[in-house]
Amino acid sequence: MAATPTAIPDVMVLEPRVFGDDRGFFFESFNARSFEQATGLKRVFVQDNHSKSTRNVLRGLHYQIQNPQGKLVRVLQGEVFDVAVDLRKSSKTFAQWVGVHLSSENRKQLWVPEGFAHGFVVLSETAEFLYKTTDYYAPDYERSLLWCDPAVGIEWPIDGEPKLAAKDEAALTLKQAELFA
Repeated sequence: MAATPTAIPDVMVLEPRVFGDDRGFFFESFNARSFEQATGLKRVFVQDNHSKSTRNVLRGLHYQIQNPQGKLVRVLQGEVFDVAVDLRKSSKTFAQWVGVHLSSENRKQLWVPEGFAHGFVVLSETAEFLYKTTDYYAPDYERSLLWCDPAVGIEWPIDGEPKLAAKDEAALTLKQAELFA
């Protein structure tokens, strides 16, 4: 597994070693020892989440203000544009974002550390998305950052308005949001 830092070095793109031939392919999608060697991080993942969405569905930008979750995300089918926003006030990359195309074809994964808001938009007809988390879902502490907040300025690769859940329509701007120290 190779890990490449993004413009926000704490957020990393991971690429597994893929073995393939005319029968198909094989790769380890997760190995704790390989993850630690590639990233320098020792994390325990406690929960896997799997979602399926249709084109232009935008999920996020989500985070938990307490019991923050680190997320290792990947696409099983289809393609998404995946985004991480740094919500750590003490960070030199506070309020900055990075976006990465993840697909079943490129097999890339994204490490989104604790203290970041996370979201994605589906670019293919459908997409199945899997994410491992370092803490359990805590609905009382879940927050949503507004996907189109001009203070963050995410350049989503979509035309028109995305399809949003009610909680994401009601999300707060960076100025209104609860943030990490």
